[in-house]
Order: sequence, then structure tokens, then C-alpha cells
Amino acid sequence: MADERLAARIEEALSVDAGEFRERAEADAEVIVDAIEEGAFDNPQAIVGFEYEFYAVDEDSGALMRVPRRLLELIGFEKELGLHNAEMTTSPQPLSAYGLQAQESEVKARLQTALNVTKTEGMRLVSDGLWTIPPDGERARDYLTDSIEQRVPGADDGRSVRIATNMSDSARYHAMANADRSRAAGMRIDAPNVSLEADTVLPESLITSIQPHYQVPHAADLPTYFNYALRVAGPLLALGVNSPFFPPDLYDEDATAEDVLREAWMEHRISVFETVLNAPATGAGKVRFPRDLESVAEAVRRIADDDTLVPMPVAGSDRFDDQFRHFRRKHGTYWRWVRPVFDGSTRSAANARIEFRPIAAQPTVRDSIAFQAAFAGLLESLVRLEHPVVELDWEIARENFYAAMREGLTANLAWITNDGQETTDRERLFEDLLAHAEDGLTNRGLTEEEAARYLYPLRRRVRQRVTPARWKYREVSSRVEAGSSLEDAISAMQRRYVDRQRETLLEGSFADWIGE
Repeated sequence: MADERLAARIEEALSVDAGEFRERAEADAEVIVDAIEEGAFDNPQAIVGFEYEFYAVDEDSGALMRVPRRLLELIGFEKELGLHNAEMTTSPQPLSAYGLQAQESEVKARLQTALNVTKTEGMRLVSDGLWTIPPDGERARDYLTDSIEQRVPGADDGRSVRIATNMSDSARYHAMANADRSRAAGMRIDAPNVSLEADTVLPESLITSIQPHYQVPHAADLPTYFNYALRVAGPLLALGVNSPFFPPDLYDEDATAEDVLREAWMEHRISVFETVLNAPATGAGKVRFPRDLESVAEAVRRIADDDTLVPMPVAGSDRFDDQFRHFRRKHGTYWRWVRPVFDGSTRSAANARIEFRPIAAQPTVRDSIAFQAAFAGLLESLVRLEHPVVELDWEIARENFYAAMREGLTANLAWITNDGQETTDRERLFEDLLAHAEDGLTNRGLTEEEAARYLYPLRRRVRQRVTPARWKYREVSSRVEAGSSLEDAISAMQRRYVDRQRETLLEGSFADWIGE
């Protein structure tokens, strides 16, 4: 019965006229542009927010587990793509010492409660970039590709839709697999030594992330902040890489352990998101590193003009942003690694913000909040000081991003320092980057000690030249060198990751792991 109801909702989504939906989204865009000119999306100060994704594992074995929907409601988390996922969204706060403290305290308070509740179910929520141990007795390949054909209730012609077995019951996600093939998602994984074809977008549920939000004080200035965000994306990604390995049964049969170790990328999460959701025949694809912006109106119209993947039906209400509800719905499939957002339930709450999406979920809460603080501090400082890195060619900023994806902290990244000097020196780059992150935080009222505390986990990574991905790589490499199979080495690494996180998630940091 549940599958029949879901099939009916999928069919309803697929019945929406794409051309009419696009026209309404384009009209909505003009409503937003007019409202921006009237000051509706301005704020008295910068505001920060946070999205934090987790996956669930068996408390004892570390194997992936499906989270009962009743349990998600009980702990106050939201469902995500896979049945094993859970997501937390924090309440927006002013960028200040109290605001960042509130963000960290909210994450810890809600997560501690969730961990206590899930433990009674023999389950643990894990903060990580990509899971590698499938559910007990199952193969990762089967878990990610299992699906059924469900007949649409009342369809006289016997129409059916495809439903992923392990996907949340969101009609939008399932509709992607049933959309017209000319605008369908890629539904595949293409990475070194990994090739996976699927009938749905569920393979994207391999990955989890953190997403810092930064609400700009004045909406008209969003392009300046956005263009700086593109320049810091590569370096921050290099610091945050955390997904060098896949579940072992996803590797090609002829791939040796040596092949996998030699060719592993430090952040496979990037390639998974792009290849699963980008249709091979659609050019640049919907998931990509975006181009610079020249105006806030351009930011709005880019979203409205983006390819329509699933033109979902939209019900109206008395929310402020329901004045542009088709635009809001379309934004749900506007995937860019850095993206602008325009919304707000009331006119006073309306905001223009930047979502920063490259960073994988981190080993501990403190590490995750470090990226939120660093991103916000950088936007504050770089824009205020008119830092010359904004002149770094966009093509180079994009090359930085994908080099960081492949090589992490050892990538050869280009930067322009505060004195206008071009450099590829790693120490100079990160010293300039983190100094400006600290400057941005202290300019928002944090003491030097408070700012240093937030940024310490990232500075330690630079000094030690160790990221979570490099930690994982060393764990697997050492085990393979000692004679373990690749499967055993990856599984042992993953269980050790969960064990170390159990000790440090709420109060420690990845720096404690480095110091072992």
C-alpha cells in the first residue's frame, strides 16, 4: 500500500508540464529581483547557519543500518536520500562569538540526544564523508541498485514507475529515475577503479556532507561574497577531504589493492555527486563548479534558467516566499558546489545567502564547526579588505577545486596573497587564508583566543599535513602492506574511524587522532 501511494505521488510529479513550470519559475525570479531592489532580502548583519548530515551504523559491527522513520521523528532529525541517512539543520544565528557558540552548542545538544536514543536501538550516527561497510549480509552494490517496478494506481494503460528499495519516500528523489531521459540524472558512479550503473539516484546516498550557510547583510552585494567563496573553495576542500575509499565490493574485479591505493582520490564524494546526478549528454551538468557572478539579478535568473529536472507540483500558502514558490521548488535541484539561496517564511526573515557545499562531514563536531567559522570569517575579511585573490582567474579557481578533490592537502594550488603576490607555496597560501579567517572572526567581536580555538583544528592539519582522508589512506595502506586484503583493510579502517569518533565526536577533534 505504501508503494502504491508513493507511485501515485511520483506520477503526479511527472505529470506537471515542464514548460509551464519553467515559465512560472521565470516569473517568480522577477518577483525576487523586484523585492531585492526594495530591500526585502537585506539583514542588519551577517548570519550563519549549518546543515549536518550523518549515516547510521550498527553499534557493534560498524555496518550500515536503516534508520526507522519513527526514530528520525523522535530525535528531531530530517530524512535525507537514503534510509540510512539523517540530517540536522541548525537555527540561524548572528555571526558573533555568541552566535557561533550557539551553533556549536545546538549541534552538540541535539546530537548527544540523538546518540543516546539511537544507542537503545543498537545504532550509532556517524559523521563521515562516504560509508564503506554495507548492511550485515548485504553487498553495497545491491543495496545501492535494488529497485522495483510499481504499477501506478488507477492507470488504465498499466503504467508503472521505478522505486528504489532503500530510498526515503520523497517523490522528488524517485521522480528523477522516472523523468524523461533527455533530462534525467546520470545514475552512475564513474571513479578510478569503480564503475556502477543504477536505475535510480540512490548511489548518491553513499556520501554525506556539512553545509555552512552565510547570509549576506545586503543582497545586492551577494556576487562579491560569492566570487570570493569560489576562490576559497579549493583550499578549504583540500583541508576537509574525507572520502578516499569506496565499499570494497564496488571496485572493479580486475582492480588490485595497489591500483586502488595508487589511483585513489582524496575526495571521491565530489565525483559521486557529479556522476550520479549529471546526465552524460547535458554538457556542463547540473552539479558543477559555478561561474562568477556579476549581479544579484544574474544569480536569481541563473536558478530560474537552470535545466528543469523534475517540475514538481507546488501548493500555495501564506508564507512570504510562496510569492515565488515555483522558483523555490526549482532551487531544490539547482546543484552547484557553491550556490546562492533566496527564501524566508516572512518578509522580515527573507534572506540572500550562500550555501557552501564542498566539505564532507568531518570526524568530530569541532572540526565541522571549524569549517563553518573559517568560511564565515573568510567572507567577512576578504570582502571587507578587498583581498586581491578575487582577481585569481576563474579557470584557476576551478582547477584548484578539482586538484584538491584528487590530491587533498598535497595538491598544487594557486593563490594570490594579501600583498598581491601570486604563489603556489602551500605554507604561504594557508597562512594567508587562515589569517584572514581569524581576522574576519575577530572583526565580528570574537577575541583572538576564541578565533584561534575555532581555527585550531584546521591549522593543525596544515602543520601536520594530515587530513581525515590521509589518515584513512595511511590506515588502509599500512594494513595492505602487512598482508591484509583490500576489503579487510578498508573494513578495519572504517571500524577504527568509528571507534575513534566514539571517543572524540562531541568534545575532541581530529587533532587528537593526529597526535596518537
